[in-house]
Amino acid sequence: MDENLKILLCEDDENLGTLLSEYLQAKGYQADLCPDGEVGYRAFLKNKYDICVLDVMMPKKDGFTLAQEIRQANTDVPIIFLTAKQLKEDILEGFKIGADDYITKPFSMEELVFRIEAILRRVRGKKTKESTMYKVGRFTFDTQKQLLTLDGDPAKATKLTTKENELLALLCAHANEILQRDYALKTIWIDDNYFNARSMDVYITKLRKHLKPDDQIEIINIHGKGYKLIVPDEE
Repeated sequence: MDENLKILLCEDDENLGTLLSEYLQAKGYQADLCPDGEVGYRAFLKNKYDICVLDVMMPKKDGFTLAQEIRQANTDVPIIFLTAKQLKEDILEGFKIGADDYITKPFSMEELVFRIEAILRRVRGKKTKESTMYKVGRFTFDTQKQLLTLDGDPAKATKLTTKENELLALLCAHANEILQRDYALKTIWIDDNYFNARSMDVYITKLRKHLKPDDQIEIINIHGKGYKLIVPDEE
């Protein structure tokens, strides 16, 4: 991999953690292995990471708590959860916090690297795109800064999470047209499985809340197809 990307890896199972960090290093990544969430958080504050891979079940501080703290410090860094439990609630909880992906144990090392590379490709793709500004009714939406601003007033600006930003950018690119559900899932979540589809619904609800101040804008469900962002035509 290029530029020796840094990964924060939090895993309390020593054997698995060592295997993973050695495998990632063999693939050209720099992986810092932390045995619990507290050590992980200290490492996060001290270093600049390109991506965080967090085990959900950890002593001292679990993966969800750690992710929330990381999200408060940095809304952009991608987070992947490692979870032994295939509990829907767990996975949805992870997405609500702002996870980019999750992988359930047991998993293959190749699959983890594939997920990491897919997320980093997406993040990098966003950085190389020219700055895109959308006018959405009374809002201006800056996809580079992930800012949604009402009436041009910086005091009324909302900083979006990476997922909210990606989803709103897709909706804006297809404004007043149907955004196909499968297309959105594959573009943003890579996989259109049940959990990701549920997660997307959570994010649509969040975006509706953000856009609520302008009653001329709405995101409607098109049954069996996807979503449509309704915006007033520019005069």
